[in-house]
Amino acid sequence: MASSHQRPTPIIGLVLALAGLVAAVTVSPAAAVPSSPGKRDPQPRYHSCATPAPGTVHCFSRWTPTARSKASARTSPAAAVKPPKLGLAPADIRKAYKLPASGPKNQTIAIVDAFDNPRVEQDLKAYRAAYKLPTCSTASACFRKVDQRGGKKYPKGDPGWGFEIALDVQAVSASCPTCKIMLVEADNDSMASIGSAVNTAVRLGATVVSNSYGTDEFGSMKTNGKKYYTHPGVPIVASSGDDGYTAASFPAVLPSTWAVGGTWLKPTQKGNWTEDAWEFAGSGCSAYVAKPSVQKDKKCSKRTVADISAVADSAEGFAVYDTYGLGADNGWTQASGTSLSAPLISGMIGLAGNAKQVAKPSYLYQHRTGLYDVVGGSNGSCHGGYLCTGVKGYDAPTGLGSPRGLKSL
Repeated sequence: MASSHQRPTPIIGLVLALAGLVAAVTVSPAAAVPSSPGKRDPQPRYHSCATPAPGTVHCFSRWTPTARSKASARTSPAAAVKPPKLGLAPADIRKAYKLPASGPKNQTIAIVDAFDNPRVEQDLKAYRAAYKLPTCSTASACFRKVDQRGGKKYPKGDPGWGFEIALDVQAVSASCPTCKIMLVEADNDSMASIGSAVNTAVRLGATVVSNSYGTDEFGSMKTNGKKYYTHPGVPIVASSGDDGYTAASFPAVLPSTWAVGGTWLKPTQKGNWTEDAWEFAGSGCSAYVAKPSVQKDKKCSKRTVADISAVADSAEGFAVYDTYGLGADNGWTQASGTSLSAPLISGMIGLAGNAKQVAKPSYLYQHRTGLYDVVGGSNGSCHGGYLCTGVKGYDAPTGLGSPRGLKSL
């Protein structure tokens, strides 16, 4: 334009408008859609990722915006970030699940997600500094970020998956502060790309692979399961989903995968923690996968999801520090979903240091003594049965229960 006082032509104006729209998309969550209101959720939750298109998966995290003053530093240096007043902290996770403060330093938890979060390492540094956890960075050889081929040609950024990535690496930090973290970013959310990222994680030496994403099971998924999710000696952990009692979720439903359900975690008057089934925890009875011999439940003739569980939500959610893509809500947020449960369990497996021995999901069914039986709560309507209700013994929303200590891991 010749002068700042001239009005743009219609064509230029359209281009500028489209550019503005693209810019708006890049600084807001990919799918800031409120979730269904929960009975106990104190604030609205927003889905991080959109409903998956055919042939794709979506992440299972939700986030809660927190009111902040305009003067607050949204992207403060790590040393300047203080813990938030709200949200579960690493100390809460350790106390609730009776975890030691440290463990082996040679365990690598791989996080597999789609797209890129360019600020993941800076935000991880801030999170760990705020909670006084050991430094975990590229420089210290604790943190490693690769693309789905193991290189550094990272995919395009995505705010929704970016939040998922921040949640995953920080959840692993909370349950296993001494574990190494490998982030493998798939090119996109297609099953082929994200499955290839799982294979890359194992090829690069992952001890455990955490997958906080999924889609409804489908008839040809067994091929995907054998190609991408079957790795002897490496636990493949997957979230059960956030849609309540419904179709079983892939890849959690695969026979080679640890299916992780979700609980509602709450403190007791005596200073302990208790859990019941989270109202949105995914559970289901497979239409395709054969019943594992270790599963003895009667109302599902095929594989039942889940196997084990951990917190998916609480009155305050889980504190996450994310400065990529949430716009005005950058900074400390409160996360929920079985996207939290899976990396927490993955970190606990790393903390126990027995990944090769516990790689098969069947191990859990043969070593239950270290699990807390989650009773109470419901994630849908199944006439009060165990497929949607937390009952004594095995139930689908929470599986065999949640860890208390590391005895079952």
